[in-house]
Amino acid sequence: MARRPLPRILSSGSAQIARSREIARTAADSATDVLQPLITVSRGLRKLAATARAKWAATPKERRGPTLLLVAACVLVVALVPYGPLLALVTLMGAAAWKGRERPVVKSGPDDAEIARLKGLYEALVPYFSVPDDPAPLFAHGGDWSGAFGEYAFDEDGRPTRLRIAYPPYFTDGEPAARARVEQLLHAKSGRGREYHFDWDQEGNLLVMSVLSALPTTIAAQRFVTVPGETVLGFTDEDAVQRTVPVVAADGTEDAPAVVWRTGPRSAEPHLLAVGQPGSGTTSLLRSIALQALPHGDVLIVEGGGTGEYACLTGRDGVLAVECGLSGALASLEWAAHETERRLIAANRARQAGHPAPEDTRRPLWILLDRPGVLGHLAAADGRPDPQELLQVPLRHGRAAQVTVVVAEQFDSTDTLSETVRSHTRARVVLGPASAEQIEAVLGVAPHTTPTPQVPAGRGYARLGTGPVLRLQVPATPDPYDDATSEAHRQAVLALLPERRTAADAVAVETVGFESAGLESAGLESAGFESGGLESAGFETTTLKTVTVAAATATEAAPASTPDAAPAPTPAPPRHEPDVAPLAPVAPVARYEGEPAPRLAADPGPAPRHTPVAAEG
Repeated sequence: MARRPLPRILSSGSAQIARSREIARTAADSATDVLQPLITVSRGLRKLAATARAKWAATPKERRGPTLLLVAACVLVVALVPYGPLLALVTLMGAAAWKGRERPVVKSGPDDAEIARLKGLYEALVPYFSVPDDPAPLFAHGGDWSGAFGEYAFDEDGRPTRLRIAYPPYFTDGEPAARARVEQLLHAKSGRGREYHFDWDQEGNLLVMSVLSALPTTIAAQRFVTVPGETVLGFTDEDAVQRTVPVVAADGTEDAPAVVWRTGPRSAEPHLLAVGQPGSGTTSLLRSIALQALPHGDVLIVEGGGTGEYACLTGRDGVLAVECGLSGALASLEWAAHETERRLIAANRARQAGHPAPEDTRRPLWILLDRPGVLGHLAAADGRPDPQELLQVPLRHGRAAQVTVVVAEQFDSTDTLSETVRSHTRARVVLGPASAEQIEAVLGVAPHTTPTPQVPAGRGYARLGTGPVLRLQVPATPDPYDDATSEAHRQAVLALLPERRTAADAVAVETVGFESAGLESAGLESAGFESGGLESAGFETTTLKTVTVAAATATEAAPASTPDAAPAPTPAPPRHEPDVAPLAPVAPVARYEGEPAPRLAADPGPAPRHTPVAAEG
């Protein structure tokens, strides 16, 4: 038996009801808009009537008669005046419209929940800001909290965002431990998960606690408006620094307060140490520094982690080498030490002769060392010297030679840092989640804010020399070859990379440094240096390695140098190119003791792992 369909009125009844409700709602809204003046006047008349009734109820009985007579006389006068009733009606409607208008509610004080929270904070601070011998204590159990809290503000959740506390003069605000106890209490009672700033006014006995907003993470790597010798480490709060730089963020162009690190001969903190947790952004910071240094100098990168984070810089113009292995790292750092010594000798000889420093000694050289603790462990297992020992000369004398060293390490390996690295890296950066004790151990002083357990990558603190501790957000500079990198950030980093050199150009530049030979051509014997040392040049801690001659015939053929001649540029670390045919045999050359000699055509050797790089000075 076939089922009969439902009547149309039952199948479409719900749709008609919904449509009818929508029409009725629209009509009600339209009527409310049209009748809004009448509603306002009615509300005002009701309020005026309520006010008149309250006045009449508050009038004593013996004065009600004269008051009623006075009102009747006023009504009679208005009725007898021409156009009096009309004017009285217009006045009444105007007063009703003014009285019935909707006015925003102005909050004049804290509500009950906020008062309860302020009382809780006051009672919690009593043990810290009171003593039994105080005759009129500002903080006392059951006392008045309004005298101690002069200014306060709350967010939507009822948590305090700003609080000004007046404390007694006998509180030991000069002791860091006493201040830390109060800050820890306020942090716990005001709500965790936020970053608080504590401003102690020791002269006025005032403490201002405020909640800091998160630093923007929308600024990516780009060309910053700086001069040579300035590097943007990141961005901080607006009231923390006076320097701003125009940047392109996700929401347009803006002026952002930047943490600018100055290097060079007149810098008080020529070298930098960055410490963080894995994934905190120390590698991105080094990559950002390298991209900013390449337009004006040369960069030598030593990566101890061996993760290939700097593969995008291999073979680029200005990048001398990107070393990932122990042998290449030792050779490159040894070359960097020799190059620093050569620059010092050349600059000193030029000053003695009354000439400006040579051009090749004024071009900045950047040594970026990522995770040296791993390389030191491998060197100790292999019985070879620690790579950090080769940084003594660049760290101690690098400022005068335009050599800058940047070291990045993780918290669990900070004990492997040498004393030379710790004492000469006066610019410090801490990235990632860290406790106040860890931050103080790296920066030298405790931060002025409460560190949060969850922070984005590149978020941390910076301190340049003896300056204040600044909050820092490193510009996003991810590895462009990483699949997890967003397309916008990948294109931003690729746009900053210089052109990649060809293999033929690299080999041609590499062979230039090995063409001159002999002791006199290096200019060391005529300068009067004893055993190649720097004592006569005014440097007391560093000694040049003894220069040996590879062949006697090369020494005899070398032209004699004049007393004012500058030492020849130190050749770059010997490199090999797998895609280029072996070079033809060349004449024996002078080289540093312990430096590997260039390979000849008869012995090409094993396949190299690195791309040859150019040496400029």
